[in-house]
Amino acid sequence: MKKFTFIAVLLTSFLLLSKRSDAQDYKTAVGLKFGGYENGPSIKYFMDSNTALEGIVGIRNHGVVFTGLYELHQGAFNTANLKFYYGFGAHVGSVGKGVYKRFGSDDNVYNDSHLLLGADAVLGLEYKLPDAPFAFSLDLNPRVELATGPFFDLAPGLGLKYTF
Repeated sequence: MKKFTFIAVLLTSFLLLSKRSDAQDYKTAVGLKFGGYENGPSIKYFMDSNTALEGIVGIRNHGVVFTGLYELHQGAFNTANLKFYYGFGAHVGSVGKGVYKRFGSDDNVYNDSHLLLGADAVLGLEYKLPDAPFAFSLDLNPRVELATGPFFDLAPGLGLKYTF
């Protein structure tokens, strides 16, 4: 629990210390998201200079999860190409027979298929390489699982994206 509190305070401080940015360096990005529980392709689309929609197809052991996020972006630490982002969304998916990993508590063991449905949040940092069409992100995805819970989960993530 101490690690979770430290990470939450750290990411919240990014929000408070950051400065609003004028524009994002790209309109669309496709890539891969490596998470604590799922890995898979992602796509991000900027609706305006600071607002984006992100979709992630998370492939996990014995299942798949589709996540949609609404994100707000702003400059971080007065550093060019470094953005802080935060937002919310939802996920839906399924998990088959096996072990379902959970943050900070015992894992769930399922003997048959189960629906996954819940609410998500996201807090992260993204860096766009200045002279290349690539971006890297590091984030936390706190979520509440409703269909098999309710319980709280926290999934860290690393994103690698091609921007255009």
